[in-house]
Amino acid sequence: MSINRRNFIKTTAVVTAAFSLGLNLKNSFSIIIKNGTIADGTGAPLFKADLGINRDKIEFIGDLSNATADFIIDAKNKIVSPGFIDIHTHTDTHLLINPSADSKLRQGVTTEIGGNCGGSAFPLDEEDFADYAVSLKERHSIDTPWRSMNEFYSLLEKRKIALNFASFVGNGNIRAIAVGRNDIRPTKDQLNKMKNVLEEHLQNGCMGLSSGLEYAPSSYADKVELTELCKIVSKYDAIYNTHMRNEDDTIEEAISEAIEICSKANCSLEIAHLKTGNPANWHKIDSIFEMISNSAKSGLRINADRYPYIAYSTGLGNFIPIGIRQGSTDEILARLKDKELIPSIRKYTESRGERIGGWQNVVFSGIRGEEYQNCIGKSVKECATERVLDPFDFITQILIAEKMNISIVGFAMSEDNLKRILSHDLIMIGSDGSAVTPFGKLGEGRPHPRAYGSNVRVLGKYCREEKLFGWETAVKKMTSMPAQKLKIRNRGILQRNYYADVVVFNPDTVIDKATFADPHQFPEGIEHVLVNGVHTIKDGQYINALAGRVLRKV
Repeated sequence: MSINRRNFIKTTAVVTAAFSLGLNLKNSFSIIIKNGTIADGTGAPLFKADLGINRDKIEFIGDLSNATADFIIDAKNKIVSPGFIDIHTHTDTHLLINPSADSKLRQGVTTEIGGNCGGSAFPLDEEDFADYAVSLKERHSIDTPWRSMNEFYSLLEKRKIALNFASFVGNGNIRAIAVGRNDIRPTKDQLNKMKNVLEEHLQNGCMGLSSGLEYAPSSYADKVELTELCKIVSKYDAIYNTHMRNEDDTIEEAISEAIEICSKANCSLEIAHLKTGNPANWHKIDSIFEMISNSAKSGLRINADRYPYIAYSTGLGNFIPIGIRQGSTDEILARLKDKELIPSIRKYTESRGERIGGWQNVVFSGIRGEEYQNCIGKSVKECATERVLDPFDFITQILIAEKMNISIVGFAMSEDNLKRILSHDLIMIGSDGSAVTPFGKLGEGRPHPRAYGSNVRVLGKYCREEKLFGWETAVKKMTSMPAQKLKIRNRGILQRNYYADVVVFNPDTVIDKATFADPHQFPEGIEHVLVNGVHTIKDGQYINALAGRVLRKV
């Protein structure tokens, strides 16, 4: 951990520059983080240095032993890193419900990127606006006076948030507005409307376009439509972030589609939560790595993200055919009751259960209604057996009763593949989770533990214990890599004049505590978090600071 020659020259240059600018080190800092070991986010070797912060920026990195500050954090035997940027989240409206974003902030996340998997908090068509108005009002006493990105961002800024937030715009939202929610091809005018809506969002600083090609109505977009939209994304040097059309049996075809779209559009590609789902597909890992690496070598700007768990989380409705999920909720429920359609729905659903290895691998994590609350934490197989029903009949019964609002966790991935994916040079860390809290409505159910543990699990389990990579690489995958991919300026690296999003963690103790059985547990080892220079986590505890900002791509 000693300073190497390159870092010595770097630090000396910073000190010289500071004095040449007339910087008075004494009594000049609001916060000093002293005696720490710096992981600067670039992947460079660790080095010893102090950090001097004034207002919202890092002002000095070097020796501050003779300086004073309003507040001093002693980081002896600790690692000091940039705040973590979670490139793939579904936090979105949760920041209105719980601005402190406990589950993320306490694991060192200082920036959340929402709007993934084809669904964003904006723009809202009439159905989405009505759904938000009812659900947020009834469950959280929150009015929803927004439809557009600017209105949503203004609401976040007015209410204030504890971490930074940026978002993609979902192609599902855009398609619902321009085409509707059914599986039809857009007319020329409808396609132009989608392109115009997308361009407006990119002009206003959206990070790019996301798709959720396993979810309606995002899934109804074909390659031609997506390529045309990605040409607009390319025009603004933004990102196409895709939950691909398939992540198991036809994953290679899905990756090929994503690569073809972005190659034709000359667009930067981010593959969401890369995985090889279901045991029959675990062997495909080498093939998909080859596809991704060859595309990168050919010049495509391609990356992927992944959370450090072998189970995914989605809605139970994803286990019925995509064609059945067209239109409104009432229309979907009517199809689930249609005796003529039930045989084909059954065939598809039962095949999904077989492919994942059996219904014991699908576990309920979130149910709103009271009737089925005792199913949370149990598998589909267990709940169906308790009710003397076969799994398909129980699935349709509960989907109808709960109006499709059911979350599940599916155990479908290989631990060996997970380690290989996390270690890949082009892979970043993205939780695919929301900012939640153990308290109130967001503390209900048993959400996937990734909401509480993704970043710290990478540090504690896969870096320290499994030794997949060093601290420098682990931090880089959560800081400078997402910042550079998203083109977020002056964040993701500990560098002079960069924003002071900073984490101090204990490399000996940092670890996730959340489990699938008991997910609402904060991690250990994250001792201090600064957001825009404001001390937000102090000695492991949130101190009621709302210093986050809405970030727009420029």
